[in-house]
Amino acid sequence: MTPYAQRPLIAVGLMLLATVFIAGTTLLAKALGTDTLGAPLHPLQITSARFAFAFMGIASVAAVARLKIGKIHWPWHIARTILGGTGVTLMFASVAFIPLSDATAISFMNPVFAMLLAIPLLGERVGPWRWLAVVLAFAGALILLRPGMGVIQFGALLALGAALVLGFEIIVIKRLSSMEPAFQILFVNNCIGMLLIAGPAFVVWTSPTGAQWAAMAALGLMMACAQACFVNSMARADASFVVPFSYATLIFAALYDGAIFGVWPDGISILGAVTIIAGAVLLAWRESRARRPLVPRAPET
Repeated sequence: MTPYAQRPLIAVGLMLLATVFIAGTTLLAKALGTDTLGAPLHPLQITSARFAFAFMGIASVAAVARLKIGKIHWPWHIARTILGGTGVTLMFASVAFIPLSDATAISFMNPVFAMLLAIPLLGERVGPWRWLAVVLAFAGALILLRPGMGVIQFGALLALGAALVLGFEIIVIKRLSSMEPAFQILFVNNCIGMLLIAGPAFVVWTSPTGAQWAAMAALGLMMACAQACFVNSMARADASFVVPFSYATLIFAALYDGAIFGVWPDGISILGAVTIIAGAVLLAWRESRARRPLVPRAPET
């Protein structure tokens, strides 16, 4: 397969568009998990709709593009889907209890968890800069948990659990991405997710309102669009350059939450979010430095 030409500006635009869609999915999940559009739906039901409608969107593109499916590594796909589905469900559950901005900020812990998990699972070595990134990210998460203001927020713990599970998913994706094309991974992942979550979702299923059906369809299609934008962005620029722009998700989540639900981030939320993002950016910077080939200097004359 011919690689895409490097187009940094297009990559940034695609990544920012992905963040608009990602923040939109959390907004819709919050609307579905609260009484905004009708009786609150169970997070498993929301996740089921997310996979089903996302698969329909991706399958439509695959049919038009005549996608050819190569060898499928089923154990890795099933593991990735279970982890991703669990993480997304926990994330959808968390936004019913805490502001979107807080849940989104805590979700940025997933690359930090992935780095920690890579030590025992992938045998990677971690230097002092990476440990500093971990300390910063965990400090930010601790701020958002608000332990000094009474009971620790249940929604924040759900979001932290989501970040941990999604960190495991990143480890699996690293392995899977070296074996199969990106679009095939998306196609198979959403197909398996749709089938696996159908049973548990049926147990808790309640009849959605017309507005909830529309929101669930929009959630799934927006997730498919977000995945497509993200993959194409990563294909057109170095990851170390384009990934930091994904943190714009936090800005859009805060704007959506304020405009729709009237919930704006307070000083503690901003401090926690900035601290987590500082750790994530430091980690991304260190990763880029670690992967950058050393260019020998010309001898002085």
